[in-house]
Amino acid sequence: MTRKRQRPGHHGRPAGAGPPVPVVRYADAHLVVADKPAGLTTMRHPEEAAEFGARGRRFLPPTLADLLPELLAGRVPGRRPRVRAVHRLDKETSGLVVFALTPAAETHLGRQFRAHTIERRYLALVRGRPREGRIESWLVPDRGDGRRGSGTEPGVGQRAVTHVRIVEELGPYTLVECRLETGRTHQVRIHLGEAGAPLCGERLYDRPVHGAPLPDGSGAGRVMLHAAVLGFEHPATGERLVWESALPADMEALLRRLRRQVPPAPAGEAPG
Repeated sequence: MTRKRQRPGHHGRPAGAGPPVPVVRYADAHLVVADKPAGLTTMRHPEEAAEFGARGRRFLPPTLADLLPELLAGRVPGRRPRVRAVHRLDKETSGLVVFALTPAAETHLGRQFRAHTIERRYLALVRGRPREGRIESWLVPDRGDGRRGSGTEPGVGQRAVTHVRIVEELGPYTLVECRLETGRTHQVRIHLGEAGAPLCGERLYDRPVHGAPLPDGSGAGRVMLHAAVLGFEHPATGERLVWESALPADMEALLRRLRRQVPPAPAGEAPG
C-alpha cells in the first residue's frame, strides 16, 4: 500500500479581509478533504434542521457542508455534489475534516472510523502540564454535575481513548499533541480537562466535578484545539493518504506570545 503525505496547508484570510473561509485541500469523485476555520459548524444535525424547516434554514449561518458544493464546482463531477459527513469537528475547533461524495465512499470511510484506522492528531494549547501517555475512560452524558464526561463505572457509556504527547512546555502552559484512538464528542476536551490541563479558552470542561473553574490567564478567545493531521485509506484506490494542517493564525499568535512569556533558564541550565 502506498502512502502519500500532503504538505501543511493554511486557511483563512489576511487580517481585515473578512471572516476566514474553508479551504479545499483535496477533492475527487469520491471524497473531499477541507481545512475548516474555527467558528464554522461542520454540518447541521438532523434535529436542528428539522426544527427550523426548509424555509427557516435559509436564515441560519451556513455550515461547512453548505459551503462545500459551491467550492467544489468544476472540480468534481456534478453541478452541486452532495457531501456526506462521516465525522465532525466542534464549531470552535479548526482543522482537517473529510466528507464522502458517494454512498460507497461514505460506507468505506465509516468502516475505517469504526475500526479506528483513521489517523487523527490534534494540537492543543492547555493550562498546566498533562501526563504523557494513554487516557482511557467511558464517557457518559452526565458525569455528575450536568456535564458530559468520564463515568465512574467501567463499561457504561462510550469507550474513549486518547494518546497524549508533550510537544513544548511553555511555563504554566503546554503545547500537546493528542492522537485519537476513538472519536467521541468532545473527547480531547474532556480528557485533557479531567487530567487537570484544560484547553486555553475552555469554559465547559475546565473544572473538576462540582469544583470551581481552573484559572485561565491565556486570553484565548476560543478553545485552542486544531485537527492537524488526518490520514486514511482512499475508499476507491486503497492508497494511504495523509494531510497536515498548519496552526491557524489565532493559535499561532497565542503560541508565540506564550513563548515570549516563558522565563529564561538560569545560566548553565538547559531549558525544560
